Amino acid sequence: MYKNQIYQKSLKDLNTFSIDVTAKKIVFVRSIKSLIDICQKCYSSNIPYIILGEGSNVLFVENYKGIVIINRIKGIKIQEKTYYWLLHVFSGEKWNDLVKYTLRMGFFGLENLALIPGCLGSAAIQNIGAYGLELKNICQYVDIISLKNKKIIRIEKNLCKFSYRDSIFKHKYQKGYAVIAVGIKILKKWNPIIFNRLLKNININQINPYTIYNEICQIRKKKLPNLNKLGNAGSFFKNPIISKNNIKKILSLYINIPHYFQINGSIKISAAWLIEKSNVDKIQIGDAAIYKKQKLVLVNQKTANPKEILMLAKIIQKSILKKFNILLEPEIDFINSLGKVKLLTKIS
Repeated sequence: MYKNQIYQKSLKDLNTFSIDVTAKKIVFVRSIKSLIDICQKCYSSNIPYIILGEGSNVLFVENYKGIVIINRIKGIKIQEKTYYWLLHVFSGEKWNDLVKYTLRMGFFGLENLALIPGCLGSAAIQNIGAYGLELKNICQYVDIISLKNKKIIRIEKNLCKFSYRDSIFKHKYQKGYAVIAVGIKILKKWNPIIFNRLLKNININQINPYTIYNEICQIRKKKLPNLNKLGNAGSFFKNPIISKNNIKKILSLYINIPHYFQINGSIKISAAWLIEKSNVDKIQIGDAAIYKKQKLVLVNQKTANPKEILMLAKIIQKSILKKFNILLEPEIDFINSLGKVKLLTKIS
């Protein structure tokens, strides 16, 4: 019934948290046609399905009763214009592979997003960002496909509703659609995005796209756990954004809190700092722990199960809510036996 079907049902190697859960079936797809065929067979048989890339931003909270479809639809199309390059990148391409590819081609501008795990599809859905750059800054459009009628829809950048780790693809186009390609615009005139930590290690006269890429790779390797040694999904929580009305209050109470002013006048504050100051960073539940070098990252030290990770996350949330009156929102997606589900959005 399913072409390219794999009979290994364990998802342990297909999610970066290394959670040892199973699925009814696991299928790799390498073409849009295969993706549509499998999804439509799931529809007709009333079988739940979920589409993953690298499984780098998810936590399976229990065994999945449906089919896990692994997107391996790859390809990069390049169009040259007078002042910029246009890249049409299929959603199964790994993000960091794209960054390295553009550097080899002499297309500069993606280097600040070096070493971010995941594929292009999840990059668009999540609006990935780091070191002064977000996907929305370079995205031109996102192509999605209706899995019911096979119609391809191009969503222009201004309609994608990109915001901090969010987009329209997490909402209106979450069910019944799949991201199949992302359009990226890279200016030929390179303007480096400089951040403070970069200048600490590199002389400003030595800064070029390659030194930025290498420096960010070094920073991330030092700060974040090795996925081959500690299962994790990157930042488990979002950095909270405080409205204009509450800025003075929070800053007067906590003078040293790291914060960053946003365009709309709100401030983004460091969730890692909140976790550290809440004295929960040394708590461990089974093999679920908080990573010592980056408090926003929860790790599976070896055999952690979903309940242990969720229990640790709830302890963190409750502690910060009690001390700072701030509810940390999860950044990752939770998947139960039937699909994505909202968890940890309320404290009971």
